[in-house]
Amino acid sequence: MYLAMSRLKVLSGKEDEFESSWKSRETNTDGIKGFKKFNLIKGIVNKEFSLYIVQSEWNSENDFINWTKSDLFKLDHKNPTQQKNLCLGPPDFDGYQERPDFEGYKLII
Repeated sequence: MYLAMSRLKVLSGKEDEFESSWKSRETNTDGIKGFKKFNLIKGIVNKEFSLYIVQSEWNSENDFINWTKSDLFKLDHKNPTQQKNLCLGPPDFDGYQERPDFEGYKLII
């Protein structure tokens, strides 16, 4: 599994407009190889901005990279100016790969 995460700083007072733009955006994820789901997560809030994370889940990093090179990606990102006036700068991106061989933490009582 691969998680692609973009952090956005949405200007204070623009949160409802930002969330509304995400709810009404055109998405073309049907049939995209390896795509699992999108999540919009709201984080810290301060006087200047509210932090949002846009998370997408993929079968593999290759599936995500192939999508970013596709015509569907270009179509989904054709009008970034709709959110330009809502955010402090461009998004910060991070990608994460699942470690299937990692057992994680065990609770010992």
